Amino acid sequence: MAAAQGVAVITGAASGFGLELCRLAAASGMHVVLADVEAQALARAEAEIAALGAHTLACVTDVAQGAQVQALADATLARFGAPTLLVNNAGVSSGGLAWENTEADWHWVCGVNLMGVANGLRSFTPLMLDAARQDPAWRGHIVNTASLAGWQAAPTLGLYNATKFAVVGLTETLHHDLALVTDQVYASVLCPALVPTGIVHSERNRLHSAAQTATASQKAGRSLVEVGMAQSRVSARDVAVQVMQAVGKNQFYIFTHPEQMGPVHQRFDDVRQGRAPTDPFAHLPMVSAHLRSLLRQGRG
Repeated sequence: MAAAQGVAVITGAASGFGLELCRLAAASGMHVVLADVEAQALARAEAEIAALGAHTLACVTDVAQGAQVQALADATLARFGAPTLLVNNAGVSSGGLAWENTEADWHWVCGVNLMGVANGLRSFTPLMLDAARQDPAWRGHIVNTASLAGWQAAPTLGLYNATKFAVVGLTETLHHDLALVTDQVYASVLCPALVPTGIVHSERNRLHSAAQTATASQKAGRSLVEVGMAQSRVSARDVAVQVMQAVGKNQFYIFTHPEQMGPVHQRFDDVRQGRAPTDPFAHLPMVSAHLRSLLRQGRG
């Protein structure tokens, strides 16, 4: 096998964007470290990536648990050294009107979507900075997966939106923080719109979740996401390709659906004009009318 072209650490690696990124990293000659909370899916993913000729390391990891992410970092360093590419990609979704999410919902979604990124940064960034100090030619890159939901606040997705807005802000700050201490480690924030992945079924990985009947708004929110994913013309593979291209160019913002940026631009106009937020479904009035009718009949 030829000399490795770096080390990629990817969370949420067993499916969706994560698995596609693993495939591309392997194809480019990188060592690949796969982390996911699903043991069986992770084992299948590692076998596939190893079959491509990559040297691999797979670690079952709940990114919401700092100790588990630190163990992942320790294992990576021992096996391959510091990563040249870190993708904090693991994510889960939860919908419903903003006041309907339970405290447990908030802990779960924030734990994975936000603390998962924070834990990745805490455990891996020092390794990357140390590698940079030791070798002036060394380069590293960190990609944090946010969402277009980090730029527009669609209804019935308040909890998810909150975590993705936070990841955007955290990654922008990371960019500035890295620039203070190094010219060798860069950052990007990935902001995809709806793409067919398994995130809509992420409840399957929720531990110790109390059984509860979904509310009308939670059912409606999930239905909207499923319909949007089914209609998407952008695949997980397409997103992964865009990420790898952006990393190669040190591109910070990675927007995968430029045709869907209208509501984001409208939001910026609302802020500048001091207006209340415009309905992000204003260009699809039937969607808002359907939600309003459904929820007012059912009293939310």
